[in-house]
Amino acid sequence: MTDETTSHCVICWVHGMVQGVGFRYSTQREAQRLGLTGYARNMDDGSVEVVACGNNEKVEALITWLKAGGPRSARVEKVLTEPHQPGREWTNFGIRY
Repeated sequence: MTDETTSHCVICWVHGMVQGVGFRYSTQREAQRLGLTGYARNMDDGSVEVVACGNNEKVEALITWLKAGGPRSARVEKVLTEPHQPGREWTNFGIRY
């Protein structure tokens, strides 16, 4: 039984050709469609960091979407995920710089 009110957060690092291809913006659109909060941001090593919080099923749906490759222009090689306890509560899903 899933509790719709329980907020679950994960942090993901998406590796591959994921910068300069609209990956953060596509991730933002997908996360908003799923009703999640958090952010996506480019990392210095060429990966994209994604923090996603919300209903467990919706968070898992975003992870599945990330692993499937995100937008057509991206090439995802691997996605690392771990549970996350953010230092703040997000009110939307944004792009961080």
